[in-house]
Amino acid sequence: MRLFNVFALAIKLLKSQRLAGELTTLFLALTIAVTATTAVSFFTNRINQTLLQQGGLLLGGDLAITKMQPIPSKYLTEAVTRGLYTSETAEFPSMLVFKDNTQLVEIKAVDAAFPLRGDFEIRIGTAAQRAAHGPKQGEVWIGPQIADNLQVKVGDSLTVGAASLKVAAILVNEASRGGDMFSIAPRLLMHKADLPKTQLVQVGSRIKYQLLVSANQRANQSFNQINQFYTWVKPQLAAGERIDDVKNARPEIKSALDKAQQFLGLAAMTSVILAMVAMCLASAPYAQKNMDTYALLRCFGAAKKTIWQLLGIQVFTLALFASLLGCVLGYVIQTILSGFAANLFVERLAQPSLMPLMLGLLTGVGMMLAVLLPQLFKMSQVPVLRILRRDFLPHPQTYLVYLPAILLTTLLVYYQASSLKLTFAMLSIVVVILLLAMGLVHLMAKLIHLIPYKDTNSQLGFSSVTRRFSLVSIQVAGFSIGLMVLALLSIIRNDVLQNWQRSLPIDAPNRFIINIQDAQKLAVMKQLLALQIVEPVIFPMVRGRLTAINDAPIDLKNYPDERAKRLLQREFNLSMAEKMQADNKLVSGRWWQPNQADQPWISLEDGIAKTLNIKLGDRLRYEIAGQIITLTVESIRTVEWDSMRVNFFAVTPPKTLERYSKSYITSFYLPDSTEQGLNQLIKTFPNLTVIDLAALIKQVRDIIFKMTIAVQAVFAFSLLAGLAVLFAALQATSEERQREIVLFRILGASKQQLAKILLIEFILIALIASIVALLGANALAYYISQTLLNIPYQFNGLLALSVMTVAVVLIPTAAWLVSRKLLATPPRQLLQSI
Repeated sequence: MRLFNVFALAIKLLKSQRLAGELTTLFLALTIAVTATTAVSFFTNRINQTLLQQGGLLLGGDLAITKMQPIPSKYLTEAVTRGLYTSETAEFPSMLVFKDNTQLVEIKAVDAAFPLRGDFEIRIGTAAQRAAHGPKQGEVWIGPQIADNLQVKVGDSLTVGAASLKVAAILVNEASRGGDMFSIAPRLLMHKADLPKTQLVQVGSRIKYQLLVSANQRANQSFNQINQFYTWVKPQLAAGERIDDVKNARPEIKSALDKAQQFLGLAAMTSVILAMVAMCLASAPYAQKNMDTYALLRCFGAAKKTIWQLLGIQVFTLALFASLLGCVLGYVIQTILSGFAANLFVERLAQPSLMPLMLGLLTGVGMMLAVLLPQLFKMSQVPVLRILRRDFLPHPQTYLVYLPAILLTTLLVYYQASSLKLTFAMLSIVVVILLLAMGLVHLMAKLIHLIPYKDTNSQLGFSSVTRRFSLVSIQVAGFSIGLMVLALLSIIRNDVLQNWQRSLPIDAPNRFIINIQDAQKLAVMKQLLALQIVEPVIFPMVRGRLTAINDAPIDLKNYPDERAKRLLQREFNLSMAEKMQADNKLVSGRWWQPNQADQPWISLEDGIAKTLNIKLGDRLRYEIAGQIITLTVESIRTVEWDSMRVNFFAVTPPKTLERYSKSYITSFYLPDSTEQGLNQLIKTFPNLTVIDLAALIKQVRDIIFKMTIAVQAVFAFSLLAGLAVLFAALQATSEERQREIVLFRILGASKQQLAKILLIEFILIALIASIVALLGANALAYYISQTLLNIPYQFNGLLALSVMTVAVVLIPTAAWLVSRKLLATPPRQLLQSI
């Protein structure tokens, strides 16, 4: 048979099946699958790119190359060659002189292009205004603290080194504030061209140089340019050079962005699982109804090769049309959604790349092949006697037909989740749900005969579990997975997202004070209490350099990771504490008891322990002010950096470091109305450095709020896939149910009796499915909250009752809508259709 004729015959068969309604469920399931997957991918792609742009406000660009010496010109040349935008800055501490007063400030010299992301908020008169770029040559902008401490006004001249510069504005807020918290002092911003006049840059000066790099979003340039530049730069970095993006600039921002992306990945992942379940349920009726057709072709002499060509053309055509339609619908839906979401962001959402489109097409074709090819392989092997004998038995290894779908689902879930833990947890819960559903159906089948029945209709409704054990198990499993995901989405939306928002409450610390001396502790505490600061806590801090691990001297050559090298080259902030802070959690080891206050022990944060390859029981040698102390790692703990409270990588018992000189640090929430009182504290103790994190707090809170809205919107796509599972689960048993209805009608059953039997059966199925779904949803929500997101989990009884109510109403109603035509059709017509 010529290929053209085979193609024509395959298309005719598809048309006949379409007219007969045989492909409706399968085509609808695949279209919804691709629509949900593509829409989620398009939207998350735009959200992620926008987050990177928004997050770039913390750096002033998309990437920042930092060095304590001038940045090599090769990086600038390469960035310009790649069509990227650049800006160079220099940052260093220095003394500022005004009349007879002095002030330690953090000077930042910027060029005319800075910032590449974000803008400034300045005040010249009484009202604040926005500024796209920094001060002009000969001018400076100063922070409010400098203006208050030195009584400087706009128009005054300040002495900066050897230069006299005019105060042109008060700097209220700046882009890139928050890149390195403990280098932040009261800010003075100046033009980079004025830096030589100050004569502050000398041999040995401690200056931090930065090269900022950014793509041009207004020209819709892809962030692939940034990624490619990052890939090129990373191997080029020499000792003392580092490259930062928004994720590693601040641990608080990294934590917020990571959780946001995990939520989005979870939403996309649930869509993938639901879509594949719907496909698997829809494929069985399709294969079953085509058995006779292809057996008949075999009777007419069609070769197996021809059968495979027909099947292949049909599958590919069906997959291509459904995938293209799904991609178009996905793009339209995300465009509408993005239009609603755009006003949540400072700038409009970035344009998506073509990757989601390619992913949608590959996903659609891949899902169709994975689900149908094993089924079609069975069809091509149908014996000719299949037409004459209706007792044809399926292959004994029939469950293996779902193996390709399971493998593809695993790959797609991992791609969406980007986490082996989450992938394993989600798929494990699905497997447990399948086993639990079958177990409960089996138990119900055993207990059916113990139920006292008031009438025959009730008995027939309940006994359907025993009559169609396999089909009811399939339906319960399908409904359970669909309801589980819907319940999980409700839990995530109502509980987990709210807890995430509460993880950064309105009164989260927005000020840090460092350099508090021992003799100043009580006086500082007294003034903080006078400012009505709630329970201020002052933490001790000892500076020490790690020199050896397990008696082996530190050798930077043994640490290829650049972050590990930076950590080992600088001094650590060691603290002391009797009790572990509430936002810390032990991973391994144990915390010390009150009678162990002077033991030579140390507790390390989990991230730094992994970076430096330090394990429980290791001995760490520190050099503190020329003295050596060896501490044993007694515990390893995680830290909630996004709590914005004071936290430390390394903590010892309260008396272990008592003999060493120390300073103190505190953090607290300061209302705007008490700002003047804090300025008075700084005047009283001019050595103190106040770190204002209000802008950083606002940025983190904005990300959490915006991503909460975005995640809820993305979850809406999963609801559509859940409805597809519901529809496919009903269609999976439609043929068997049609035969049963015919039999009952022939035996004289009325439409009302059949409707009652049907409703009783599906109410029973809904109850079993909702119980299984709630168990799986809460187990997975607990795992996600506790293990992956470090968010408190609470069981929601009202939500559980709501899910059961929805299931008991929705599933029987859907079953009635699907079966009502069969109930209204005369028995003779039903007999002719089977």
